[in-house]
Amino acid sequence: MAHSGRRRTSGCTVIRSSFAPCSPACKPTTLRIGSKWAELQGARDWDGLLSPLDGALRGELVRYGEFVRAAYASFDFDGGAPSYGSCRFPSRSLLRRAGMPGRRGPGTGYIGFVAVCDDEREIERLGRRDVVVAFRGTATCGEWVDNFKSGLTRLPIPTGEENGEEEAMVESGFWRLFTAPGEAHSSLQQQVRDEARRIAHEYGGSGMPLLSITVTGHSLGAALAVLTAHEIATTQQQRQEEEHSGAEEPEMMVAAVSFGGPRVGNAAFRRRLEESGGKVLRVVNSDDIVTKVPGFPVHENDDGNQPAKGMMKARVPRWLVSKMGWAYADVGRELRLSQAAGSASNVVASHDLDLYLKLVASCTD
Repeated sequence: MAHSGRRRTSGCTVIRSSFAPCSPACKPTTLRIGSKWAELQGARDWDGLLSPLDGALRGELVRYGEFVRAAYASFDFDGGAPSYGSCRFPSRSLLRRAGMPGRRGPGTGYIGFVAVCDDEREIERLGRRDVVVAFRGTATCGEWVDNFKSGLTRLPIPTGEENGEEEAMVESGFWRLFTAPGEAHSSLQQQVRDEARRIAHEYGGSGMPLLSITVTGHSLGAALAVLTAHEIATTQQQRQEEEHSGAEEPEMMVAAVSFGGPRVGNAAFRRRLEESGGKVLRVVNSDDIVTKVPGFPVHENDDGNQPAKGMMKARVPRWLVSKMGWAYADVGRELRLSQAAGSASNVVASHDLDLYLKLVASCTD
C-alpha cells in the first residue's frame, strides 16, 4: 500500500514476488549447495562456517544482501511527492529495476517484499525452494521516532506457557512498527502469519521440494527480520503442538540474516526464539555503533549483583539495568567483520549496507 505524507510504517505491506536468484554484487554464483543448505541456514548454528567464512555461506550472505538493497532501491524517498513511502517501480519490473537482473514477478511492499524461488535449476542448486523476506532500513520520520523508543515491552504469553520464568520482552518501538495496523490493511505481524501459512500450503507437502524461509534486513529492517523469524517459527511450533492440527502443515526451516541490526529483545526472547527452532545470523561491522544499542547485553547466567557487560566503569548492577528496561541480549550467532586497518570510518559510513556487502564479499575461506 502506498502512503502519502509523512505517515508511520505501522501499515507496512509485504507482497509476494517470484525470482530466479543470482548475485550481481559477486557475479552470479553457480556453486552447488545441495544437501549442505540446512547447515548454511544454521542447522548446526553455523559451527565451523564463520572463521574463516565458508565460501558457499559468503555467496548466500551477499545474495540475501542484494534483496535488502532492492527493498531500499524500490522505496520512494521523495518526501515532497504524493507517492512518498510507496514503491517506485511497477510490480512486474521491480526486481530488475532495483538492480537485480535475472529476477521476475510481482511486487514489493511499503517496507519489504517476499520472493519465492520458482526456477527449477536454482531450486536444484540450492537444495530446496528458498523463500526470502527482505526489509529495508529506516526511511521515515515516524520510524526514526520509534527507533528511539528503547524501553522493553512484554510479548504476549502463549496459552499454557505461564510458568513464572522471566518474560520475553522486545524493544517497544520495533514492536509497535511490527504490530500496529495500517489504515487499510492489517499489521505486518498479521501479514507475516498469513503469508507464511499460504506459502506452507502452496509450496510444501508431499512431492514438493524442501522449503525454507529466510528473513533478511538492514538496520531497522534487521530488527524486523528477527521479529518476523520469531513470529513464523513460534507460530509454526504452536500449530504443531496443537492436537487438532495433525501433520497437515509441513515444517519450514526459518532463519534470519541481519546486517547492521540493533539489539531486539532480552534473554527470555532469545530463549523463546531458540526453542522454537528459529535461527539468527547477525552480520556485524565492529565499527558500527548501531549493533551496540539499545541497552546493555545481560545474559541469563549473570549474577544479579554483577555489572552489566560494557558497564564495568560505571559499575551498574544487572538488577538496576533490568529495572530501567535496558537489559537486552544479543540473539543468535554473530559474524563479526572489520574494516581494513587505518581506513577512515564514521558512524554513517560504518553502518552503510554497501560497506557490509563489500566486507562480506572480501572475506576468504
